[in-house]
Amino acid sequence: MNVLKIIRNVVIGILLVVFWVFTIGAAVLLLSGNKYGIPQFGDTAIIMIKEDVSSDNYNKGNVVFVKEAKLENINQGDEIFVYKVAKDGTVAIDLGTVGEVYEDDDAISFENGGTYSAEFIAGKADKVYADVGTYLSLILSKWGFLLIFLVPNFLIFIWVLSALISEIKYGKEQTN
Repeated sequence: MNVLKIIRNVVIGILLVVFWVFTIGAAVLLLSGNKYGIPQFGDTAIIMIKEDVSSDNYNKGNVVFVKEAKLENINQGDEIFVYKVAKDGTVAIDLGTVGEVYEDDDAISFENGGTYSAEFIAGKADKVYADVGTYLSLILSKWGFLLIFLVPNFLIFIWVLSALISEIKYGKEQTN
């Protein structure tokens, strides 16, 4: 009987450690947002394709690691991700093929006519992971983070606190 209790505690411990590592990873992604709210580490932004795009290289649900591109390294015909900031402050990601590079004006224009300043250039795709973006966008949403991470962590905290109080009050662990 004592061996089963040890095995149960080890399994629960492993599951809790995996859950907390996953929670810390999601929190790091949320806290590492650049000025446009997109997770970024160094010169690589993590962009989730949330809707269909005009390119055949990316599908809805993909996660794209976008490497920052300097204006002098951008050529006509390159596929570039840019940040598109609306008047209300919301940020969308736009994707297009470069039609012209205006080094004097520090800007690029897409073949479809959209023009962007160099400060809004996210960069060129480095790696693409299929079908991960849907899950990642759910995890990194406000409600997803609350329901997937914060509520369970609060319940775990209450459970551990009640076990601690029971241990202090009765001198031994109370099992259910």
